[in-house]
Amino acid sequence: MNPKTGPRINQIIITPIAIVDPPLLNAAGLHAPYALRTIVELVTDDGISGISEIPGNSAIDAALHESVELLIGKDVFQLNEIRQVLVNRFGTETAAQRGQAPWDQRKLVHIFSAIEVACMDIIGKVTNRPVVDLLGGRMRDRVPFSAYLFYKYEGAGGELGFHTDPTAQGWAAARQAAALDPEGIVAQAKAMCAEFGFQSIKLKGGVFEPQQEVDAMFALHEAFGPDVPLRIDPNALWTVETAIKYGKQMEPILEYLEDPVRGQENMARVRQAVKTPLATNMCTTSFEDIPTSIAIGSEDIILSDHHFWGGLRSSITLAGICSTFGRGLSMHSNSHLGISLAAMVHLGAALPQLPYALDTHYPWQSDEVITGGRFNFEEGAVLVPEGPGLGVELDRVALAALHQKYLNCGLTKRDDEIEMQKVQPGWTFQAIRW
Repeated sequence: MNPKTGPRINQIIITPIAIVDPPLLNAAGLHAPYALRTIVELVTDDGISGISEIPGNSAIDAALHESVELLIGKDVFQLNEIRQVLVNRFGTETAAQRGQAPWDQRKLVHIFSAIEVACMDIIGKVTNRPVVDLLGGRMRDRVPFSAYLFYKYEGAGGELGFHTDPTAQGWAAARQAAALDPEGIVAQAKAMCAEFGFQSIKLKGGVFEPQQEVDAMFALHEAFGPDVPLRIDPNALWTVETAIKYGKQMEPILEYLEDPVRGQENMARVRQAVKTPLATNMCTTSFEDIPTSIAIGSEDIILSDHHFWGGLRSSITLAGICSTFGRGLSMHSNSHLGISLAAMVHLGAALPQLPYALDTHYPWQSDEVITGGRFNFEEGAVLVPEGPGLGVELDRVALAALHQKYLNCGLTKRDDEIEMQKVQPGWTFQAIRW
């Protein structure tokens, strides 16, 4: 008896898009007026479509186009074979290739995660099951997310840039406002939590001198009280001494401290000196990093990201490793739309344990590329989408409009340093600043 084969990939459509992004500040500089994403659609020989979304980058887009000839005719169920074909072409990548920026720049993990998610969307449609069931089944119906605060300049981003829309109200207005001090951060947090109902709060740090950011955390603690978990991410810009000094100051108020220093060895030194759990999406970012992480004790919590850890199934493998070695697991985020959010929710629903609310940039985005509009948050959580596969479908009119924005804006990759230099001439990224 011949084994049954699944639908085969007949077409791969790669569409770079640009989405409006406000002028958010971070360790690497300043967000451009547009964030780049790439939408990938696989179409099978019997006309079934599967979609995915990854961070946009012209070099990764070019590699995706290069992979098309390798993948046409492949059975969407044969994900192990698909991954091996891509490894054979692009090679395996080391942790060093991730780069020093706060975001991941490796090609293979981006490409395979894009193909895997789209294949799983198709598999779900073929089997009439949601992606969460393909990952072992749901452990929860709602996936909690955290408010993700940023220092920012005034401005709405997009065509408005540093200008604002005076007709905006509620969170749409607050999203445009400047937040450059503790008072601005608290106001931003109150507006975001009022709109989305978030039950925990994270601040993207590494922007100002550490004491100012610590003061913002204590201001948040005072404003929201002891029952709202707080976390801060300086994106590894602090020295070990700085991290220990300010980490100790914040011990009474933090749920966890994310990437205060650069590298596993430095993280381990801080972890030994500070009682607060340490989290990372910078020092332990691939499976090859884990043995050293365990041996020296570099972090307590790994912030996974299916875009960077090799897809959804690899993220389930990571959850098992974390459980075995006593690591917590949560999720990292990047500027994204509803396809990525849907994949994150399916994964979050399948994880055996979910002790920490996940990160999401979604409140900062106003565009969308799926039908039915933007996702709703209830008390900071998102319900697992109904329907087979990811449970979301492409809005092709929106896709075309966002692709035109990509063509018009002229950006081909993320470069926060260049954007920052438009505001502060001569500003340069420093891997360690304080």
